[in-house]
Amino acid sequence: MSQKNPQAQLELTESIAVIQFQNAPMNAMSPGLPGAILQQLRAAQDAGAKAVLLVPGGSGVMAGADISMQGKDWPADEPLMSDLIRTLDDCAVPTAILLRKSALGGGLEIAMACRWRFATAGTKLGQPEVNLGIPPGAGGTQRLPRIVGIQHALDICITGRPIDATKAQSLGLIDALVPAETAQEACLSFLRDALKAGQIPAPAGARQIPEVDESVFETALAQATKRRRGETAPTAIINAIRAAAQLPLSEGLAQERKLYLDCVASDQAAAMRHVFFAERAALKGHTSKEAQARPITKIAVVGAGTMGSGIAIAFMMAGLHVHLAERSGEALQAGLDRIRAFFDGRVKAGRMKDTAARDMLARLSSKAALDDLPPVDLVVEAVFEEMAVKKSVFATLAQATAPGTILATNTSYLDVDEIAAAVPDRVSDVLGMHFFSPANIMPLLEIVRGRDTADDTLATVLALSKTIGKTGVVSGVCHGFIANRSFSKYLREAEFLLQEGATPAQVDAAIRAFGLPMGPFAVRDLAGLDIGWAMRKSTAHLRNANERYSTVGDAICERGWFGQKTGRGFFNYAEDKRRGAEDPEVLNIIRETGAAAGITPRQISDQEIVDRCLLAVVNEGAKILQEGIARRASDFDLAWINGYGFPKWRGGPLFWAEQTGLQKVLARIGSFHGDHDFWEPAALLQELAADGKTFAQHTGAPT
Repeated sequence: MSQKNPQAQLELTESIAVIQFQNAPMNAMSPGLPGAILQQLRAAQDAGAKAVLLVPGGSGVMAGADISMQGKDWPADEPLMSDLIRTLDDCAVPTAILLRKSALGGGLEIAMACRWRFATAGTKLGQPEVNLGIPPGAGGTQRLPRIVGIQHALDICITGRPIDATKAQSLGLIDALVPAETAQEACLSFLRDALKAGQIPAPAGARQIPEVDESVFETALAQATKRRRGETAPTAIINAIRAAAQLPLSEGLAQERKLYLDCVASDQAAAMRHVFFAERAALKGHTSKEAQARPITKIAVVGAGTMGSGIAIAFMMAGLHVHLAERSGEALQAGLDRIRAFFDGRVKAGRMKDTAARDMLARLSSKAALDDLPPVDLVVEAVFEEMAVKKSVFATLAQATAPGTILATNTSYLDVDEIAAAVPDRVSDVLGMHFFSPANIMPLLEIVRGRDTADDTLATVLALSKTIGKTGVVSGVCHGFIANRSFSKYLREAEFLLQEGATPAQVDAAIRAFGLPMGPFAVRDLAGLDIGWAMRKSTAHLRNANERYSTVGDAICERGWFGQKTGRGFFNYAEDKRRGAEDPEVLNIIRETGAAAGITPRQISDQEIVDRCLLAVVNEGAKILQEGIARRASDFDLAWINGYGFPKWRGGPLFWAEQTGLQKVLARIGSFHGDHDFWEPAALLQELAADGKTFAQHTGAPT
């Protein structure tokens, strides 16, 4: 017997019904699919099936809820995913499900409503809803603890990290692992044996949870507050799982639903949905549809300093072959030592097996020469941030590599087009790959498209960013690109606040309270004040003499205080090498430079600090979007989230501005404008505020 439906098909064999359903690409429970499965489930019961096996079709991924439907009205005549789950849980005919590749969020909630769960090796299972600012909303917090226990349920739901099928089986979340090649047949065989033996598990909702001490929840809350600072969803998850431990299933589900609805309507959930879709859009729309990414397996990194070593590690961790090149043997050896120390550290910490570390190091070659590279697909230059040096290196690389080899510069500020001019016959192969330090850890990769960068060159590096696990954001050419250009305005405003009466500690505390992991002055001390000082000195001739300029940072550097590495910077690190203390001498420098500039200090509120630092970012972001340096507002937001730790639950600077209200933002910027021309509102910001539109409704020219 068989019954077909465009989204769900029923086959009945030897009294076991197989319902295969499909909704490309990830089998999300969009309107129509839950109803189609329910229809076939009723047909299976009517046909006298003894058991039902659900099989996600197509890719095999079990995505669950359709995220695009959050906050939208569901068609009144269409069953919900929760209706399907309730039916599976109550069904007189026992149900099973075959999981392949992944079962995340609602996909796992559907699976937990079945009596049996089968998976192929490598399948990932989890409840990642916390990353969208919400708790599981279809029984995940109620059934999961009944299957795996309270502690494991808390870990899975609060971290949002998936577990593999082997781990899931050990927890009782998976009943059997089945071979990928014969998965469906293996499931049917298991079910026949179980039915014959009368071994039918009780529904998850009927299982009892052993009593747990309240301290388990208190500990979970303390850890979540530390690890997911500022987020509200973890608290909702803890309260929902506490309800599972204390209430019958029906009451626990009602409590979960209330917590879910409160969170899904929140600003945090809206922000995190924005980030979710921003990440999926970031690599799209930058090249023609015909552009094909080239295969990349061998890479040369030129420059073995801290940045070059980190870049090499990032490629090696992705399984790529890396050749490290330097001018001098001493510098090369220092880079190799850094790389080996990194892998040794991971092995000692138990984060990597010794054999895996040796395999990765075996992919590394090196030579103290820039003009004698092995055949590679891509070269990343990571030498000193000086135009003449970079142009000289690029001229050498053009001779040392075959045409078609991509030549990337890791510059953080310099003009990529001017660098490309050093290799006039290879301009189509040139672009920027701006890694953030430490390069093997920081998730942002700013991909800078030059005037003559070929579409396939860009497409290749976009694909490569995914291979190495980076969030790629495409930028046009300008001083500092998207990230550093806007970050400089943030730092500038923070330093102005010092001269007007704030202290470094107060500024940093206000910014941390807003949600960033570090304040601007701790960041500068960590990075090293000498780097910015050198940049300011080299570009001093370009500075507008009538433009306000703070000399606080320069005065600190003139004393040889460059931050953590010298023990003093904006803070004093004598007592704690990582967490600096307020430095009375620095406060004197601030007062002296302020007085020399004719500034009378005053009391400054934390709210003014947040407004001035972050609205400076918003205003510059509007200019960057207006100029087409960034294609989308969401790209700008991703740069700040992944490059500087802007809280994901606020959605990025431009999304935060939208939630604040662009008219309010414009008015606040206008109140600052009376003091300094620096606060001239961006034309795009004025236009959007006047028209009642958002940054998301503006799409810049292709970068």
